[in-house]
Amino acid sequence: MKTELSLIVRPTEIDVNGHVNNAKYLEYLEWGREEWYEANDLHYETLKSLGVQTVTVNININYRRECVQGDRLTVTTEPKSVGRSSFVLEQHIYNAEGLHCADALVTSVAMDSETRKSRPVPEELRRLFHAEA
Repeated sequence: MKTELSLIVRPTEIDVNGHVNNAKYLEYLEWGREEWYEANDLHYETLKSLGVQTVTVNININYRRECVQGDRLTVTTEPKSVGRSSFVLEQHIYNAEGLHCADALVTSVAMDSETRKSRPVPEELRRLFHAEA
């Protein structure tokens, strides 16, 4: 399932160059991933009850267009691929005109809550990737 999160660029997110600081894009993407988990009924407490946490291990981001204060942005998140213990979400950021501002592939690993070691992706999460096929 693809999700969309709307947000507005705030003054505190602007750097000395007058546009959104590069680190803020990562925060926007994180908010988008949280929206995706929640829309798919995989709240933190649900994952915790399964004995699993998800940990971001890699983010490959492309900055395509600057964003400025007051811009209305949409962050999209959708499943890309799943392996034994890791999975990749594809994310995009668009402005109100539909122009592509950034995109990223975010790799996360399923981690056992007790041992803190990687573990197989739980079926409740894995099924979200097969639904897109």
